[in-house]
Amino acid sequence: MNYNEKAIEMHEKWQGKIRVETACPLDSRDDLSTAYTPGVAAPCLEIAKDASLSYKYTRRGNLVAVVTDGTAVLGLGDIGPEAGMPVMEGKCALFKAFGDVDAFPICIRSKNVDEIVKTVEMIAGSFGGINLEDISAPRCFEVEERLKKSLDIPVFHDDQHGTAIVALASMINALKVVKKDIKTVKAVVNGAGAAGIAVTKLLMSYGLKNVIICDKNGPIYEGMENMTWAQAELAKTTNPEKIKGTLMDAIKGADVFFGFSAPNCLKPEMVEAMAEKACVFACANPTPEIFPEEAKKAGAYVVGTGRSDYPNQINNVLVFPGLFRGALDVRAREINDTMKIAAAEAIAAYVPESELSVDNIIPSALDKAVSMAVAKAVAEAAVKTGVNRI
Repeated sequence: MNYNEKAIEMHEKWQGKIRVETACPLDSRDDLSTAYTPGVAAPCLEIAKDASLSYKYTRRGNLVAVVTDGTAVLGLGDIGPEAGMPVMEGKCALFKAFGDVDAFPICIRSKNVDEIVKTVEMIAGSFGGINLEDISAPRCFEVEERLKKSLDIPVFHDDQHGTAIVALASMINALKVVKKDIKTVKAVVNGAGAAGIAVTKLLMSYGLKNVIICDKNGPIYEGMENMTWAQAELAKTTNPEKIKGTLMDAIKGADVFFGFSAPNCLKPEMVEAMAEKACVFACANPTPEIFPEEAKKAGAYVVGTGRSDYPNQINNVLVFPGLFRGALDVRAREINDTMKIAAAEAIAAYVPESELSVDNIIPSALDKAVSMAVAKAVAEAAVKTGVNRI
């Protein structure tokens, strides 16, 4: 099937992938008087006295804003907020289908950090959570951090943390298959943007000690010139041997490779230089850093990609619907690392150890039951860390 042609045809037919529907009857005078004027004044006045009642009397507690500025849409780059709308609508549809979370796209016509932050702050009272999406690095880091400080609802940049959670889940199970310990393996993350940096941080939070993050200029190391502030910060705790040069220099002897970078940049000879029973996760889409058949021919043992036509698909849909479902269920004030790790462990545990294999380390992205397992784990972690309000 030509998915591009089919997508154009269907998007014209759908004219949007989400709809607003009414939950109240509006068939009689009494219905109107209860749902709208004059009866609606009563809940309004209650909320005016206590804003937290907005969760009780409105849909706020199950409503997430999917926010973008259109600067990093899929692999298309800076195409603008209107052009990013089909992706944001798709995200909202996934929220509903997999987590029964109502989500609404907010596409902001600004690349200014202050304006984006202010816009989200001004509308936050209408939502139970904020999902940032497709905002380019390094601005996305500042937008998220500022919103996390100023808002009392979960703020989550899926390109960073959703990717990091599913990457960690994949690594947990892959290391079980190859019988290696995260505390002793060497990992290389290629791509020092939003996803690569977040993945590296979460893997380190889980116990990874030896990791090198690379950008197009090669391994990042402390003191390297022309880094972003986010890269410079991470360089202080990664690449312990201060390896310089190219991706080949970094990957020698590595047990794990994660790619969030560019098509075909991982060459067979690089895979050959990795450790025995190496794990390769080539997540560039639609063309990965190396195709699975090439990676396996070069000696990789476990291989995953972002594609749905190969085993071990690294897909964020395993994460964000359940993550927000769990956070909303306990009215969490934030999404912290404990909740992220709980989500990753829940995804990993969904595949029974007896069924783990080189081609089965991660659940299917189409298995909607995964979201409920993630939601339960995330809600429990929120309560455990005291960020819940119910």
